[in-house]
Amino acid sequence: MSSDPSRHSTHSDTPTLPAEHATKHVNEKAPPPETEKDPNVIIVDWDGPNDPLNPKNWSYKKKWAATLVVSSFTFISPVSSSMIAPASAQLASDFGITSHTITAMTVSVFVLGYAVGPLILGPLSEIYGRSRVLQMANLFYLAWNTGCGFAQNKSQLIAFRFLSGLGGSAPLSIGGGVLGDTWHPEQRGKAIAIYSLAPLLGPVLGPVCGGWISERSTWRWVFWSTSIVDVLVQISGFFYLRETFAPVLLEQKAKKIRAGLDVESGPVKEVKTIYDTTADRHWKAIFAKAMTRPFLIFANEPIIQLLGIYMAFLYGVFYLFLTTIPTIFSEIYHENPGIAGLHYIALGLGLSAASQINARFMDRIYMYFKNKNEGVGEPEFRLPSMLPGTVLLPIGLFMAGWGAQEHVHWIVTDIGSAIVSGGMILTFQSIQTYVVDSFTLHAASALAAVSCLRSLAGFGFPLFAPAMYKALGYGKGNSILAAISIALGCPAPFLLWKYGRRIRMSSRYAQKASQKK
Repeated sequence: MSSDPSRHSTHSDTPTLPAEHATKHVNEKAPPPETEKDPNVIIVDWDGPNDPLNPKNWSYKKKWAATLVVSSFTFISPVSSSMIAPASAQLASDFGITSHTITAMTVSVFVLGYAVGPLILGPLSEIYGRSRVLQMANLFYLAWNTGCGFAQNKSQLIAFRFLSGLGGSAPLSIGGGVLGDTWHPEQRGKAIAIYSLAPLLGPVLGPVCGGWISERSTWRWVFWSTSIVDVLVQISGFFYLRETFAPVLLEQKAKKIRAGLDVESGPVKEVKTIYDTTADRHWKAIFAKAMTRPFLIFANEPIIQLLGIYMAFLYGVFYLFLTTIPTIFSEIYHENPGIAGLHYIALGLGLSAASQINARFMDRIYMYFKNKNEGVGEPEFRLPSMLPGTVLLPIGLFMAGWGAQEHVHWIVTDIGSAIVSGGMILTFQSIQTYVVDSFTLHAASALAAVSCLRSLAGFGFPLFAPAMYKALGYGKGNSILAAISIALGCPAPFLLWKYGRRIRMSSRYAQKASQKK
């Protein structure tokens, strides 16, 4: 228990990520004079670099339990985002929907909730902790997703879908913060490879099941079945997901110290955590700062602007694929909903194969460049796996688009889809890991900024897709998307490799994280 202020004489005046106080860059700084000299203030910190309460020092078993639970939360919510897609025709018939745009909106409005939710839930996680907010948000999602199955008209369905998307958005930003809290940078690659696969694999597997469920029963069971699975995920969270956010954990420790102080033995001492010495930890101040932080990060950080726009494009293309696959295989290849839904497996195979390969090499690549850099790790060492992803994406778009346009065998369209999803996950994982490494303490806010933009694209792209493909056809339409992906994606890894560190070192939010690598 860190009750002696002298124990903290080597700590930085900058709040640092848990368990990284021991790095030489941080230890070289002195604490603020007022906390160093004031004998009536107790500064609460970890009990040394090996404190078992520090999530960075958890056992591998406990770390992976938290990672898998968070990934499960991140998986089940996106399943709902697209699982209804194969049943959209049945749903439109029941509710008398004749507009293709409104039909697409019943699918994509869920993702609009992803754009709004992190901006609220991210700040809440910095007040009440990651675990509590994740689980409460999941219960909110569970209630409204179940309600979707009872919707009596299109307005109710769209409203319930949006609200369930709000609750389901929590893992997309907070989950990355959990991984940043628990894993050291050189170990983080595999964990984020699994975590970042979940929000893309979920929307792929969902329609495979949704097609058969809607064909054998009704579209309402599409929602109820996901709710049943989500209950199991929620139960696992109750047992295996512990709090990981350092300021909240240290505040819990401070409360125990306050409760144990003997007021009769001397003057009452003020108990603060290391985060309280440099920032106002009152909930109003935290909420005010955290609510605006994602917008400030996006407005002031060129890294987030570049990666946010590119990830928005990726997510938009992904959801465009999810909503057009049923149309392609029913109208061009004349397949029923159950069989047409099986073509989502091609997307899943591309995601899984590329993710597994990337998981094996991401940390090795990081360690290789770290060793060449005299043992100092940099977020830019996550970028090499982004390069093949930016090349594969346009190739897959060309193949899938022209394969469908020319009515060639369905396997060509599926191979193109698999290449698209493989390129997408390589880029997605690289960007997410880069953002977490660059903005470690503020990872939830940085991911919220990126997530907001990409979710708006995920909502909007499927709405204009029918009109675009009707006017241009699948070949020319996908060719335009491929050209945009080349213009946005191919320069990004080279620009960040050359200028990324310079940008971070002038950053208000990223510089602190880079000093601790």
